Amino acid sequence: MSVAMYRLKHLSEGGGRCAIIIPDGFLFGDDNAKIAIKKRLLNDFNLHTIVRLPRSVFAPYTPIATNILFFDNSKETENVWFYRLDMPEGQKHFSKTRPMKLEHFNPCLKWWDNREVIADTETETFKAQKFSKEFLTSNGFNLDLCGYPTVEEEVLSPEETIREYHQKRTALNRRIDLAVEEIARFIGIDLDVEEQK
Repeated sequence: MSVAMYRLKHLSEGGGRCAIIIPDGFLFGDDNAKIAIKKRLLNDFNLHTIVRLPRSVFAPYTPIATNILFFDNSKETENVWFYRLDMPEGQKHFSKTRPMKLEHFNPCLKWWDNREVIADTETETFKAQKFSKEFLTSNGFNLDLCGYPTVEEEVLSPEETIREYHQKRTALNRRIDLAVEEIARFIGIDLDVEEQK
């Protein structure tokens, strides 16, 4: 994040733009380093939009929820729009075999040029909302204002459960094998010779 901000500030005079994917922890993190970055983002750049992505976008590699931050170096931030991108209707989650596609951004792209607040009356949250820099500053630079309702644990079908378990087990076994090989090399054991015995 710091490198992107540096390059935008020092290498793009007046016309630089950036879109960067950031995990949730950055948005609400309150340690000194995260607050300093968020403060700089609001004061030195125009952080105009944060798009919250569905939780499973990077599955099976990570379950961490992510966001796209859009900012430029045209001026300091006045307002930040938050937009929640929901899962497509009829789809529970994204996966390796059913990844997110550009067309899933269509609702966001439609909203982008005609921004308005979109309430989510069903969950008493919002899909799109605007907050002033003053509000964000007084709120301790907490940028976790995406409006997602509380997510209940997802129940997978038996087929999806088995597939997910198999993928995780395979990945874990691969990491264990690599770690064992590295330890064996370090202490001078030839695993090929040991397996032949």
